[in-house]
Amino acid sequence: MSDNGEDYEELAPEEALRELLEEVLDALDLDGTIEIAASDGVLAARVEGEDLGLLIGRRGQTIDALQHLAQRIVYPDVAASMRVSIDANGYRERRAEDLREEADDAAEEAIETGRPVELEAMPAAERRVVHEHLRERSDVETHSEGEEPNRRLVISPARDVR
Repeated sequence: MSDNGEDYEELAPEEALRELLEEVLDALDLDGTIEIAASDGVLAARVEGEDLGLLIGRRGQTIDALQHLAQRIVYPDVAASMRVSIDANGYRERRAEDLREEADDAAEEAIETGRPVELEAMPAAERRVVHEHLRERSDVETHSEGEEPNRRLVISPARDVR
């Protein structure tokens, strides 16, 4: 590959994503195996290995940035029908479970106090996890406030609509 990434355009999306991830792992001096699968409009890459914390980053910031870059590199057309998803050692599912637990706790607090509860700022994908998790509950409502990167999710007791 060239240093400026021009050659990625010549590769199939799966190959381009694999090449990008291999280059990133090499640059970070990390060992990992890469699995790539496409389904339901998502080109998903899973990286498995020892000590991938550097790839994940604090609160997933590094892997989120890598995923954003991969989307731009693998599908340079802004209106791409496929979305790129990158996970490392199951981080995304563990984080989603933590977010669901945090959402449940905040929902209970909102109901008990009768006041909205604001969660910490988080990326859109994480806010989506919380919105979707609480969507079925009739006792709370969710919405987002603020501007990126400080956009926060707010959980409020449901308004009584009789």
